[in-house]
Amino acid sequence: MSQKTIGWVVMIAGAVLLILSLIADLIGLGSYPGMNWAQITGAVVGLVLLLAGLWFWRSASKQN
Repeated sequence: MSQKTIGWVVMIAGAVLLILSLIADLIGLGSYPGMNWAQITGAVVGLVLLLAGLWFWRSASKQN
């Protein structure tokens, strides 16, 4: 798998995790009302994955 493809996969996974973490209460996944530690952790991990995927994708684009 190319570095550009890995970047896309990691970006998409990070975006999905970030969005699910932020809207967990709205879609019925949250066990407590409001933001709890699990949602905050999921949002942070999702954001880190999104940024890491973007970095992989951009570094692969610069090499070509």
